Amino acid sequence: MTAMTISVPAVDDRLADRLRDAVHGEIVRPRDPGYDEARRVYNAMHDKRPALVVRAADAGDVVATVGLAREEGLPLAVRGGSHSVAGYGTCDDGVVLDLGRMRGIRVDPDARTARVEGGATWADVNHATHAFGLATTGGIVSTTGVGGLTTGGGMGHLSRRCGLACDNLESVDLVTADGSFLTCTPERNADLLWAVRGGGGNFGVVTSFSFRLHPVADILGGATFYPLDTEVLRRYRELVADSPENLGSVLVVGLGPPVPFLPAHWHGRPLCGVVTCFSGPEEDDDEIRARLAALGPILGQHVDRIPYPVVNTLFDELVPAGLFHYWKGSFTRGLPDGALDAFVEYGATTPSVQSVTAVFPLDGACHRVAPRDTAFSFRDADYSVALSPTLATAEDCEAHKPWVRAFHRALEPHSLGGGYVNFMDGDDQDRVAANYRDNHARLTALKRRYDPGNLFRLNHNIAP
Repeated sequence: MTAMTISVPAVDDRLADRLRDAVHGEIVRPRDPGYDEARRVYNAMHDKRPALVVRAADAGDVVATVGLAREEGLPLAVRGGSHSVAGYGTCDDGVVLDLGRMRGIRVDPDARTARVEGGATWADVNHATHAFGLATTGGIVSTTGVGGLTTGGGMGHLSRRCGLACDNLESVDLVTADGSFLTCTPERNADLLWAVRGGGGNFGVVTSFSFRLHPVADILGGATFYPLDTEVLRRYRELVADSPENLGSVLVVGLGPPVPFLPAHWHGRPLCGVVTCFSGPEEDDDEIRARLAALGPILGQHVDRIPYPVVNTLFDELVPAGLFHYWKGSFTRGLPDGALDAFVEYGATTPSVQSVTAVFPLDGACHRVAPRDTAFSFRDADYSVALSPTLATAEDCEAHKPWVRAFHRALEPHSLGGGYVNFMDGDDQDRVAANYRDNHARLTALKRRYDPGNLFRLNHNIAP
């Protein structure tokens, strides 16, 4: 049974005052100063007007806010880094639970673990762990929230070596729909820990994560650009197949960015590139450079020894908050020639410099986890593909939706059927069962047990 939605006028001062007595954080109403800032999310396509924005200070605030939304029948949007491309970090006429002030991190360098609050970003995590020469898998844009990326699965530069973010998740603290505060470990509430390892925000609000860390300090990292050519893509495919797991190599297809190491006449022209993150020993750097040189003519390159956190920021300036996004995602086994042909064909008509098609290798450590060991089930996928027209206006983004849909259809014959939930937009709800494959029935049963009223429905929803 779905909770009833009520309108903004019903969320009166009495309700706001009642919540204010129960929380330490800030409550922002539509008439309050700063409301427009408080309701803004990363993807500007989603311009919604919540009745309340609660900027939680601690887990107690989360419990109180979840209770209010449940008791009053209000839609509840949970926001971490606000990067949800589908706009699930906001809503109309409901409550936004903003965890952005809960960003504390405690690193245990001896145990190689980090306890991370639910509103932290990957920039926060990388900064805290790098001081100890440690890291864990976490995205390719530093402003991405830890919560959304991890509960969706979580791929990044270290995936081949360290597994997905959810594979490194050892425990969580979770507030469920009935207001319970549960610590979930392999020994306690193990079913919920399994579910949040890829099942998204369907099962509650994670107020803290405990991650396993790995010895990663300086890496050989940066971008190398090549002509957009099928032969370059074939050689990239061979590079991944033949390279050690400590070589992260995200393929990007799009238009030349305005960076100083790429000649100006390539700015805005179709090309492809490899973003490298080699976490092996420095004495092997020359071999990695030689492998990159063998892919094809280098149009521009900036690859050097850098601190690991830096490689996580390379896309930050290209895709700041406030742009307009629409995404599609798919998984592939290998990179069939037909998929490479689609990259060349549609890459040539990429609508903007910000519209980057990204291809993430998912072999190595990702394959050493069984499909039913976590809610993330695509352990037979070798690559995850993200397609996105990203534009400066809503009108331009709408106008280019047919481009990305056609691109996605061209990849379908070469894809495994589902897609990574964090690369899926709001019109992909019909793909949820395919996204979870054989795990969907178990997830549905857990949803029915822990959230029978579907309070946590603003997500790629697993209906009870």
